[in-house]
Amino acid sequence: MPILLLLLLATFAKAQESLKYQKPPTEILELVEAPLAPSVLIDKKGENVILLFRDPYKSIAELSEQELRLGGLRINPKTNIGSRTTYYNNIKTKKALKPSNTEVKGLPENPRLANFNWSPDQQKIAFTHTTDKGVQVWVLDIKTSSAKKLTDEIVNANMGNPLEWQKDNSGLFVTTLPADRKELINTEEAIPDGPIISVSKGEKAQNRTYQDLLSNPNDEFNFQQLALSELKLLSLEGNLKPFLPTAMYSDVSVSPDGKYVMVEKIKKPFSYLVPYYRFPSETNVYDQSGKLVNKVMDVPLQEVLPQGFMAVRTGRRSMNWRSDKPATLIYAEALDEGDPEKEVPYRDEIFELDAPFKGEGQPMFKTINRFSYVQWGTEDIAVAHDYWWNTRNTKSYVFNPSDNSQKPKVIVDRSYQDNYSDPGYFVTTKNEFNETILVINNGNSYLMGDGYSEKGQFPFVDELNLKNLKKKRLYQSSYTDKLENLYSGIDMKKGEILVRIESQNEYPNYYIRNINKKEDLKQVTAFDNPFKSMQDVHKEIITYKREDGLSLDGTLYLPVGYDKQNKEKKPMIMWAYPREYKDKNSAGQNTSNPNKFIYPYYGSPVYWVTQGYVVLDNAAFPIVGEGEEEPNDSFRKQLVDNAKAAIDAVDALGYIDREKVAVGGHSYGAFMVANLLSHSDLFAAGIARSGAYNRTLTPFGFQSEERTYWDSPETYYNMSPFMHADKMKTPLLLIHGVADNNSGTYPLQSERYFNALKGLGATARLVMLPKESHGYSAKESILHMLWEQHEWLEKYVKNKEANTANENPK
Repeated sequence: MPILLLLLLATFAKAQESLKYQKPPTEILELVEAPLAPSVLIDKKGENVILLFRDPYKSIAELSEQELRLGGLRINPKTNIGSRTTYYNNIKTKKALKPSNTEVKGLPENPRLANFNWSPDQQKIAFTHTTDKGVQVWVLDIKTSSAKKLTDEIVNANMGNPLEWQKDNSGLFVTTLPADRKELINTEEAIPDGPIISVSKGEKAQNRTYQDLLSNPNDEFNFQQLALSELKLLSLEGNLKPFLPTAMYSDVSVSPDGKYVMVEKIKKPFSYLVPYYRFPSETNVYDQSGKLVNKVMDVPLQEVLPQGFMAVRTGRRSMNWRSDKPATLIYAEALDEGDPEKEVPYRDEIFELDAPFKGEGQPMFKTINRFSYVQWGTEDIAVAHDYWWNTRNTKSYVFNPSDNSQKPKVIVDRSYQDNYSDPGYFVTTKNEFNETILVINNGNSYLMGDGYSEKGQFPFVDELNLKNLKKKRLYQSSYTDKLENLYSGIDMKKGEILVRIESQNEYPNYYIRNINKKEDLKQVTAFDNPFKSMQDVHKEIITYKREDGLSLDGTLYLPVGYDKQNKEKKPMIMWAYPREYKDKNSAGQNTSNPNKFIYPYYGSPVYWVTQGYVVLDNAAFPIVGEGEEEPNDSFRKQLVDNAKAAIDAVDALGYIDREKVAVGGHSYGAFMVANLLSHSDLFAAGIARSGAYNRTLTPFGFQSEERTYWDSPETYYNMSPFMHADKMKTPLLLIHGVADNNSGTYPLQSERYFNALKGLGATARLVMLPKESHGYSAKESILHMLWEQHEWLEKYVKNKEANTANENPK
């Protein structure tokens, strides 16, 4: 046996005893440590650009700061902001068509910046800075590229957006810490004064397995104290003025004309079954002096809803300001009592309510499916959208908001999973209220689409007349060696739009394109490729067919320096995520683009092209159930058929040793991995991160399965890898964040599954990452995760024969 392999095996054996954070091989480490390009904010005129810089990862020390998990929130009680907030540490400004950037003057030391919010005139941006003591308000002046502090650490950013601009640009509404906040209870030291009791009164409360819920009276007390705020007005000179007294404010929004403020606040009783956004709430409208105009919504506790993904509560919901009117509210009400099982011609009705917001609203229109949102245009043109999960159907309607006697006209009626028929999204602009409305020129609106088709992806701009519904194509990207994403319209009369262009080795950059002038392209950003070691990696989209004839695809990468002529057979890692469909046509569509930039983010398997592996990423794993059949009725068979088709396709190209193929996935992809290893012999090893393996622990539905365990116990049993742990004969690496916050993927899922595998003699390894959530963010965790995956692949895939001989000597 080679000395290197003996050392590797010895290292892995020792790792079971005591192990500090490890690092992957140098080639992978260099890619992980590559600098992150900034996030880009561009104003509505396409003139000013804001560049936001941050570190790619947090540190384990940051994740180790105090955290309270209450009512579905994760809060740092010392700083009063979400404990998992992503912070930026630098800002630069630039003119869109000028190459140079300008450093922002006056930023705080050791910046931890978040909650960026444009002023209505887009001359300033408000943001928060988090110190060791708490959250401050700052403002950036775009013209002078300078920042200044407006407050000390007075902000309560625990719930909702803490900053909301006044319409006249003079200041902001800010949720501040109340003067009378009580000291929090240390729940670890508190002595209970009684048992914890929950009661069922005979009503069905079929809720999903939410994380971070309240669990006792001490949690209730702490949640309330952390949620309480005073709402104040903050001037740009830093002066504070009381607006509303202490309450649990969860949302603040100003009317388009700036005369009214709509405020939502959470109320008691709290719940141990659902997150805070299903607690009782009350929504009121106030004038600019803080005087109550009217209560517009009073929502009870929502523990009990009808069964099904499309279930909603009764009464007013989805209340928002109508963006094309000075002060008009719109809201939806269910016509089926919120019960998707009831057969009705229309599911929802939409109403508008003018100031002073009293009484019942004026009916506007009804939707066939569940209401989603409205895009407002002119006095007589608006577009509404709905959807229905069970059929994957979506409809769009054009209607006259000034005349409800005119029946809305359906202009889109399609499966939202059918990418080839996607007409695109409507181009919007800002009106005189700085609110978003449709761009309409001479009765014509505009649609920007991704442009997926059987021939490839060619994004487009269409002109659509909303009166006669005639459509005209104005522009279609013609790139065959690049990918051009269309982002927004800057000036549709002039034909100016914002686009982002990239290729396999060309980092994505922003441009202003004039679609009326051929080849008119002006560069806005010029970010360099930080992953140059991968720029010559071979990448292609391969297409192949499943046993039943369904078309599939995946993104294939060959190892660095691979000789395609000699075709040495290499080990392969395949990464995938199952997706459910209600029709084969949508399931078989190809939405992968070979020209997309090769971006090795932390969860990607692409790193292993540097280690001599073929990588098949985003392998299509559709699970189809047409008509009365549900996708999960044949979940396991379709999984195995998908996997076999993928391996057969790459094997037929001559690149791989099919005895050395690994499969990996995260979350539902991890669930897929465990099932594949239990019910097929296609793989040499598997990697499953942050998954769920026992579906009886999520009895009221999971992923896209809305049947309960008691509706279809055989489905829950057949799909649960835990129930088939005795069939596991393939080495499986399990990784899970100790603080996973995702619904259903409790850390217990991996722990119990590993215990079952270990008890039954399977080869498995469980790695629990301290402080990590469903996605991982600390650099130490990510580097160690990559090391674990690398060691597993080297041992059980690349060196499979040597390892098998070592573990099973004759």
